[in-house]
Amino acid sequence: MDGIEHLLTRGVDKIYPSREALEKVLRSGKKLKLYQGFDPTGDKLHIGHAVGFRKLRQWQDLGHEVIFLIGDGTGQAGDPSGKKTAREKFFTREELRQNGKDYVLQSAKIMRFDGPNPVKILYNSDWLNKLGLVEILNIAGHFTLQQMLERDLYQERLKSGVDLSLREFMYPLLQGYDSVAMEVDLELGGSDQTFNMLAGRKLVFQMLHKEKFVMTVPLLTDAKGTKIGKTEGNVIGLTDAPNDFFGKIMALGDDAIVNCFTLLTDMPMSEIEEMKKKMERGENPMIFKKQLAFELTKEFNDEKAAETARKE
Repeated sequence: MDGIEHLLTRGVDKIYPSREALEKVLRSGKKLKLYQGFDPTGDKLHIGHAVGFRKLRQWQDLGHEVIFLIGDGTGQAGDPSGKKTAREKFFTREELRQNGKDYVLQSAKIMRFDGPNPVKILYNSDWLNKLGLVEILNIAGHFTLQQMLERDLYQERLKSGVDLSLREFMYPLLQGYDSVAMEVDLELGGSDQTFNMLAGRKLVFQMLHKEKFVMTVPLLTDAKGTKIGKTEGNVIGLTDAPNDFFGKIMALGDDAIVNCFTLLTDMPMSEIEEMKKKMERGENPMIFKKQLAFELTKEFNDEKAAETARKE
């Protein structure tokens, strides 16, 4: 498997319009400008974020232009993705900017922000906060109410009688405009961001008259589909002390082992499949979980810290 095939398959959920179309562009030797955006509504990144960071690093290593976008503009609107209830608190640009600096420092455990082909850092308030009324109306003019209401999340809120504020309703338009402002070729994000990213694909096509690819990565879950992250309260921070980090990985359910190895390590898929078979045959999953905890602690710290944590 070469670098391009690895990039397009492992740890990838879907590619729009198709994997074949994106592979054709990459095989032609063209270098793309791509980004992933993060609304810094907390101050801590967790291993769920690492799935996207690892994919961005692969793009970076292949020589493409990668942008790490801090959503200090979109964060003021409040992303409704994955939220069954309306937000009680909205953040200011200043709060989001401060958190954003912490995000960059933490994500540097995986991505490179210096040296050859460094990841670029941009803040979307730099263009979103400057939009005037006419510009906002023009962006909104590219969407119909029916198109927006097709979103599963909005349908669920409406059916259950939970409020959906117009502030949150506007979110996909703002995220979509990021792609136009940066003139990107591709956006990467979790599968829960698909609606927002496709809004950007539509805007890029209609406003810039060009193709924008969308690559979604799976959410980090256990085998039952329970998300491992902030909302569910089982957060494992990238910057947790090595001993704590190791312990939290050991506390994960056995059914999270395979997904974590697949999405967070470079272990060959053949070895992961073999491990899965061994567990299905009744081999103690604790052996593999210890291996996972060691590998991840080493990846986000170093071998010495992982060894010390294992002994603890």
